[in-house]
Amino acid sequence: MVLWFNLRSSTPSITTVASLPPKTIRYFERTLPQSIAHIVLIPANSGFLVTPALSEKVATVEEFAQKHRAVAILNAGFFDPVNQKSTSYVILQGKLVADPKENERLVNNPNLKPYLGQIFNRAEFRSYLCGQTISYSIALHSQSPPAGCQLVDAIGAGPRLLPELTSVKEGFVDNANTRDALGSNQPNARTAVGITRDGSVILVMVAQKPSAPANSGISLPALADFMKTLGADQAMNLDGGSSSSLYYKGKTFNGKVDLEGNPIKRPVKSVLLVQEN
Repeated sequence: MVLWFNLRSSTPSITTVASLPPKTIRYFERTLPQSIAHIVLIPANSGFLVTPALSEKVATVEEFAQKHRAVAILNAGFFDPVNQKSTSYVILQGKLVADPKENERLVNNPNLKPYLGQIFNRAEFRSYLCGQTISYSIALHSQSPPAGCQLVDAIGAGPRLLPELTSVKEGFVDNANTRDALGSNQPNARTAVGITRDGSVILVMVAQKPSAPANSGISLPALADFMKTLGADQAMNLDGGSSSSLYYKGKTFNGKVDLEGNPIKRPVKSVLLVQEN
């Protein structure tokens, strides 16, 4: 509630804002030209935390939800479906629990050897403890925490979408060798996480339309633009395609569909959890 007091003197108008109740998380959808976006918004003062989780073996978002009693879950880091090992860094409570340098199928792949330095320094979604306050950020793996802050959790994926798309810098795209690991400019099911200027977190899963599975979804540049329309000024891409899945309050949305329009459900290695603080 906002009350305006207009004083008859030369004093400018004064705005008084009554104390507002804590905001809560909410789910909503947006219909895009070639896809449907499923969105969970976690306001900065909602009383909920966004934290990574890692499974020893791949698991569905429903299984993660049951284990961690989470309100919402979004698939997160990259992994190798053959050996079920993470190809993204995961840090939980300050401890490194998944290291892509220990994934032999990744480090011994001759096609990826020229890009390993970039692969090991991709974007991650981080939470910091700054005094008594938890804050979120997106940074490259090699970046140090801000002064006075301690790194609590992190989960890698990439590329960064905002403030700029860094597919080349992170080794996803090499134009000289026609490399594009994520099919960046092609529509596909995609997943992303964003952070607004006030510290709210936005979880996004963009699903293909069952009526047009062959050419629906969203490209990475379009995903970056969409995250901006949602108010994000920092954003990063997460594992997409068949991994794209979002769980919210007992309901699961899958992003990839087969040629008949049926959802494809693929277990994943790591997720972002939304849990009550």
